[in-house]
Amino acid sequence: MKAIGLGILSALFFAVTFVLNHAMELSGGSWMWSASLRYFFMVPFLLVIVAFRKGLPSLTSDMKSAPKPWLLWSFVGFVLFYAPLTYAAAFGPGWLVAGMWQFTIVAGILLAPLFLTSNGTRESIPRTALVISGSILVGIVLLHLPQAESVPLSVLLLGSLPVILAAFAYPLGNRKMMLHVSGRLDPYQRVLGMTIASLPAWIALSIYAFFTVGLPSGSQVFQSFLVGISSGVIATVLFFMATELVRHNQSRLASVEATQSTEILFVVAGEMVLLALPLSD
Repeated sequence: MKAIGLGILSALFFAVTFVLNHAMELSGGSWMWSASLRYFFMVPFLLVIVAFRKGLPSLTSDMKSAPKPWLLWSFVGFVLFYAPLTYAAAFGPGWLVAGMWQFTIVAGILLAPLFLTSNGTRESIPRTALVISGSILVGIVLLHLPQAESVPLSVLLLGSLPVILAAFAYPLGNRKMMLHVSGRLDPYQRVLGMTIASLPAWIALSIYAFFTVGLPSGSQVFQSFLVGISSGVIATVLFFMATELVRHNQSRLASVEATQSTEILFVVAGEMVLLALPLSD
């Protein structure tokens, strides 16, 4: 229950991403700056936290000894997760992006065969859990159909398909890094290490953004700062803590990952309050 509670709490802080990303798009900010600035702002805060906890030497040693898994799974877990989310926010409201994020309900279950059991065999997909989670997902999709009817197909696809990719990339990158560090590093160290390892991609994206759309506005920088603290640092660390507690049980791990689907409740409330958007029919 502690892991589930941490997962839901992380979803609350992560909901800030959907609301503020939509707000930045409404004010003309580029999704490329929204994505890269978040991770730039995460670094100094995480450095201070990890240094205070005296975790920098062990983290540095691990990253130097095995740079490939850090670079690969950080790219999958952070870049292929967050760049598609911010890209999708450019084409639809937060409820659409957060609604498609409900695929996290089944993503963790479907990822099971990519991992090995203690006997060296591949994990099997728990059919009962898949049926239950799949039924919930279908129900959620049906609830969103009335809103989706008012959205052009091109917008619906561009606001949905990248989010589905992100829904699988986030837990996959996290699981693979947990497997790599095998309990040697705590969640703070893992978040910092993955953030640093993903920086080359964010730097490249920000350079491209500079030459194509120019510098971000002061408002976008400030909102990205808020996203970096709330979603990047607090939500990610809470989520990594939750998954760390159940990392040896694939079924429970999938359940914790599915708690991220509760974000839509916080997103709808946040858009109504902060963006003055009406409650969808």
